[in-house]
This record gives sequence, structure tokens and C-alpha cells, in this order.
Amino acid sequence: MRTLEPAAVAPYIDHTLLAADASCAQVAALCDEARQYGFYSVCVNSAQVPHAAQCLKGSRVTVCAVVGFPLGAGLSDTKAFEAERAIAAGAGEIDMVLNIGWLKEGLFDQVQADIAQVLKACGSVPLKVILETCLLDDAQKVRACQICRELGVAFVKTSTGFSRSGATVEDVALMRRTVGPDIGVKASGGVRDYATALAMIEAGATRLGSSSGIAIVSGAHGQGAGY
Repeated sequence: MRTLEPAAVAPYIDHTLLAADASCAQVAALCDEARQYGFYSVCVNSAQVPHAAQCLKGSRVTVCAVVGFPLGAGLSDTKAFEAERAIAAGAGEIDMVLNIGWLKEGLFDQVQADIAQVLKACGSVPLKVILETCLLDDAQKVRACQICRELGVAFVKTSTGFSRSGATVEDVALMRRTVGPDIGVKASGGVRDYATALAMIEAGATRLGSSSGIAIVSGAHGQGAGY
């Protein structure tokens, strides 16, 4: 593929702030940065959606909300309700964590039903499904992607950024091979510089979750701290 210049990576980026102690002022700054640099979205916890939506009113930047985050171990109807309420508050995309324990135990029908319930609640709003790949073997990653492909979700996503490790090029490539060309792949967790971002895109990522979006589009090298 043609190498993207750093600034051209901006539309791939979900500019992310998911810290438990994130303040309204920090969310407002996140939104200002997303406007300035042309990021695709801001990604926040659901309680911050109304504030982010107000900050971005009149902007092309989408508000993305996480659901069942970061463990994915809540009740399916609770996840669906959170998604529904986040959308009503202004979210234009939802990132949910699938039930990792069920997936690892081989309870694939329950995993599918869990995702399907949230997908129904989302309606026309795109749903991304977080696998938490660092906790899975390759067969489990593939099965999760197959379930997501069968349901027709918008994206599969590598990681929450809150577990043992984040995205890898190998996992992104595996996910892309499994879901095919019509479903998005989001790399998140540890994507903190331009070189890493480019490697993820070359492996098949069509979206990047990062709190280091400014560093990425500035062409920074070397990994710093953060999501």
C-alpha cells in the first residue's frame, strides 16, 4: 500500500480518554483536539457522552462510547441498555467488550447472543466488538471474529487497553483475514506513535484507538505512556 503521511492518519483515529478520573475539562480538551486535528471520533466512557456531544456540536467528529467496559462480564441486557442510553445522549458509535470468560469457555452461543443483544440496541449506529486479544489464543480470536462476521457488526477491535497488553500487528492481520474486507478492524492499546500506527494500518486496521493521536499525526517515533 501507499505509505500514508502522518497527517493522513488522522481520519483513522478514535481520540481516546477512558481514565476513571477523566474530568469534564479533559474531555473538552479531547474534543478540541479532535476538531483541530481531524480525528474520526472521540472515545469516552458513557457518562461523558452528553458532555462530549455538546462540545462537538456542529462538528464532523463522532462521539464513540464504550459499553461493558473494560471487563465485558456484565449482564447482556445491561450492556444493551448502556448502549441505548449512550446513543440517546449523542453517541454515534459503540465499542462493547464481549464476554471474554464465555468465549474462553467455549460458550459460543452465549457470546453470540450477548453481542446480538447490543447490536439490536444500537440499531443503525455502528457497533465495534472488543475481543481483548491478549487473553485469547488464536483459535478463540478466530471464533470471535467469525461470530462478529456472522452477526454483521461494523468492526472487530483488538483490545481495551486496560489488560495485559494491547494490539499487535499479528492479531490485526489475523482478524482481517478472518472477517474479510467488509468489516472494519480497530487496533487499540499501545498504538502511540506514527510507525506503530502505520504498521497496524498496513496489517489491515481501518481504525486506531489511541490517546496519543497528536503524537501520531505529528510523526512522533518511540512509545510513550498511555492508551
